[in-house]
Amino acid sequence: MEEITLSSLLETIGELFSDEVSIGITNTKEYVYYRPSKRIDLKIRTGDLIKEGTIAHKALTSKQKVSEFINRDIYGVPYHGMAVPFSHDKEIEGVVTAIYPALTDAKSVVTVKTADGWIPVPFSQVVYLEAKDKKTKVYSGELSGIHKNCLHEFEYFLPKDSFIRCHRSFVVNVNHIKAIYPDTHSTFVLCMDNDEKVPVSQSYSSYFRKLLGF
Repeated sequence: MEEITLSSLLETIGELFSDEVSIGITNTKEYVYYRPSKRIDLKIRTGDLIKEGTIAHKALTSKQKVSEFINRDIYGVPYHGMAVPFSHDKEIEGVVTAIYPALTDAKSVVTVKTADGWIPVPFSQVVYLEAKDKKTKVYSGELSGIHKNCLHEFEYFLPKDSFIRCHRSFVVNVNHIKAIYPDTHSTFVLCMDNDEKVPVSQSYSSYFRKLLGF
């Protein structure tokens, strides 16, 4: 009965994610569950050992959430992933991993829709992104446009050394922050170099300060 209950629970967790996302669950050594998606399959089997360099291994060794791009060297398929360790009595017991298909290995632009057509904007020129009306509005120094991807998807292919989530509705390019001002309740307001203001919410303020080192 316990095995049936566990199996049902794992399948239910898998149903929470879209058909484009593969799900893997491990203990501290091996995979105990894997559900491939229609878009990406790393060919993992129950009982496979956790490979060094994978997103699951990084989350397990760092003991914290990891979200990044993994190249094709390990599984032969590039992917974006998010892995979160889980624990019992303060001891790490395993990791839950969401695996997303990589749009491309060498993606370097965001192509936005404007009133006149579509314009590719290099990552370096993107000032910030805002979740708006179930789409993402992308702002650069000279223009703004709409992209169909949600912010959650953008987090997987934007360069991690430049782009930071600072609010449930905003991701900013730290290279375009002109100044940081304190706001109420331990939050901040970012003044960007295009003179726009972007909020840092309380839930992201500690994370934001840690990454920027202040």
